[in-house]
Amino acid sequence: MANDQVVRGHCDPAFRGVREVFETQFAEGRNLGASVAVFAGGRPVVDLWGGIADARTGREWEHDTPCLAFSCTKAVTATAALLLAERGEVALDRPVTDWWPEFGAHGKEGVTGEQLLTHQAGLPAFARKVSAEEAADPAAMAALLADQAPEWTPGDGHGYHALTYGWLAGEIVRRTAGTTVGEFVRREFAPDLWIGTSPEVMAKAAKLSATGRPPSGATDPQPGRNSGADLMTRLAEAYLDPESLLNRALNNPAASYNKPVVLQGGWPAAGMVATSRDLAAFYDSLIGGRILRKETLREGVRERVRGADRVLVVDSAFGLGFMRPAMTFLTPSAGRDSAFGHTGAGGGIGLGDPDKELAVAFIPNQMGGGMAGDRRSYELVKAAYAAVS
Repeated sequence: MANDQVVRGHCDPAFRGVREVFETQFAEGRNLGASVAVFAGGRPVVDLWGGIADARTGREWEHDTPCLAFSCTKAVTATAALLLAERGEVALDRPVTDWWPEFGAHGKEGVTGEQLLTHQAGLPAFARKVSAEEAADPAAMAALLADQAPEWTPGDGHGYHALTYGWLAGEIVRRTAGTTVGEFVRREFAPDLWIGTSPEVMAKAAKLSATGRPPSGATDPQPGRNSGADLMTRLAEAYLDPESLLNRALNNPAASYNKPVVLQGGWPAAGMVATSRDLAAFYDSLIGGRILRKETLREGVRERVRGADRVLVVDSAFGLGFMRPAMTFLTPSAGRDSAFGHTGAGGGIGLGDPDKELAVAFIPNQMGGGMAGDRRSYELVKAAYAAVS
């Protein structure tokens, strides 16, 4: 099938490089189905989709096909917490016990809301096995984490809370707004980002197709201490070691992400179902000051932690829930001072850059080899930056 038949949608001529990269990825067999969207200067300039939404049935990817975006969800959950803080309903620099008294068990009484949002709480994995059915109850998940001892002294370094992040940061929303993260997000600022998927949206959603490979990490050059084959070896070893923090953080709860119990469960760290168009529109609204005040966003994306990640092995960097450029969030040089967002385990990304007035989203259903994204998203982001440079 020719590329012009695989890829459909709109692309401004100035951004033809994005379309060319997207088409090449299909031609090389690196996408089964996917969508990519770009806003520049507040204007939608790329809205492309193509391929197969469901490998089993052969259903094609349509303009309104949503797909699970994995950890791209975290940036949306963090935004909900920041919006409540902006309204004065929660003080993120105060101890979590101010609004969640039970959380103070086992030496966690000094943990602040900011530390929850920056992966410093020391709770990257559950202490016992958790089922997908249990994970649909955010109050139960929060109670488990409140009663756990931390893996390290909170605030003494950071480590990626791959799944637990959602129930920790989400508790800011649940206890302050009295609603789930998904309900708050859809009511307040993003009605088409589904954290807890309706039956109608689930019926249209793409089905994930796994590659079966362990995380391969990132291979593009980026400032930091990690690079080369040694890094890839250590990543693979950590992923395959059942006792490692990486393995425990990524694989509990363990479930098929195609299952309704997960998609309807509204996991606030990794359960969002969306189109790239709607995810890019979310970032465009963020940088345009239509969700948070611009000063709130500046404070939210300000880098709080950088360096050796206790879970991911590689260096990572975070603002208040947003990734900043690092090995886990690769960006071209033009965006390394101003880009923020979040990658997803399936290979996707959501990115905003207020300096460039750029918003990019990519969501595929063919799982990538990288634990926090892969080269497909980097190539598309690089092409988008080239168009605005």
